[in-house]
Amino acid sequence: MCTTRPCDITALPAGEGRLYLACWLDLATREVVGYSMAGRHRATLVVNALQTAAGRGRLRPGRIVHSDRGSEYTSSQSQRETAKLGLHQSCGRTGSCFDNAAAESFWALLKEAIGTRVWPDRTTARAEVFDFIETFHNRRRLRKHKLFGYPTPAETRQRQQHALPA
Repeated sequence: MCTTRPCDITALPAGEGRLYLACWLDLATREVVGYSMAGRHRATLVVNALQTAAGRGRLRPGRIVHSDRGSEYTSSQSQRETAKLGLHQSCGRTGSCFDNAAAESFWALLKEAIGTRVWPDRTTARAEVFDFIETFHNRRRLRKHKLFGYPTPAETRQRQQHALPA
């Protein structure tokens, strides 16, 4: 199985400056498999999110990681890490938001849930993002899929792990 993992970056405004958030998603489960937050918009943000996903065992060699053509994804640092993990990199077309629609959809969910206000500081914004991803999105948010019984992203992943040979 060669599941795609799209990634994207968003910015959340805080009193002391923006907090940048990079997330890697699993297209099959809609689970956030890795993410990273920082006060600067750099390649290390994407690489740290990728390393988190790999450290959690959510990226296996041979998987496709998809992104836009931003400098963070095309950087030598990002390409080295992708190759080191045995992943295949895919980039969307220039100027096409539709190539990364799953990530854009996730940002809409996140911002609807936590709001689009200015946080007093980055620490508060980090805490709300962590709470949304770790306690709500991955574990409690029901997928709108009647055929599969409305599972959460984590339940979908567990079902796949038990159904597929290792």
